[in-house]
Amino acid sequence: MCSGKGAKVSDHPEKTGLFYENNHRLLQFTALCFYAQNTVQSPPNFKHHVTEQSRLSDRMSRRLTRTYQLYSRTSGKHVQVLANKRVNANGDDGAVHAKLEVETDSFGSRVRIKGVKTGYYICMNKRGKLIGKRKGRGKDCIFTEIVLENNYTALQNAKYEGWYMAFTRKGRPRKASKTKQHQREAHFMKRLPRGHLLSERRPFDDLPLRVPANPLGKRTKHSHHQRSGGR
Repeated sequence: MCSGKGAKVSDHPEKTGLFYENNHRLLQFTALCFYAQNTVQSPPNFKHHVTEQSRLSDRMSRRLTRTYQLYSRTSGKHVQVLANKRVNANGDDGAVHAKLEVETDSFGSRVRIKGVKTGYYICMNKRGKLIGKRKGRGKDCIFTEIVLENNYTALQNAKYEGWYMAFTRKGRPRKASKTKQHQREAHFMKRLPRGHLLSERRPFDDLPLRVPANPLGKRTKHSHHQRSGGR
């Protein structure tokens, strides 16, 4: 029994005991739930792991190399690396300086791009200018391939995030600090070099662009003959 001002003695001791017993069970259940929530490990975030690993250069795995051309959406020609270390998008289909060797840098979509003829890697300096370098181990010579909804590819520099490889209509390199992913100047299409046989194509090469012989909307002689009633 408890005494004091405002204290009230229960007239039913059996109810008081049942009340304390229920409270004790409730506290036990709450403690058990809290323990279970803190001991069950959350599933690993695989997406975060891929993102982190993609930012690192893979020094252990065998590098995959691909040989193709980069067709510029704005200039209508191909990216080329010249002997004077300059990079432009004025290469014709099959031009020797437009043949590029692309090697993977990580298990993600980061690549290094090198001119087959000159051996120079396409790199980006701190002013956002594209230049050729003999050694392409730095992050300034690594680009992340971003496949867009329109099937074009954007190439973002690994060192200067938000800066993209881009060219004007005249094929001149555009200052990377003024480029955006959605701009036409930063859109490219991978194409096999002219004369590259499809039978020699490796699984990770891209098919060349094909133009249909009879585009839609253009009438053929056969359709014209049918419409004229065979006359």
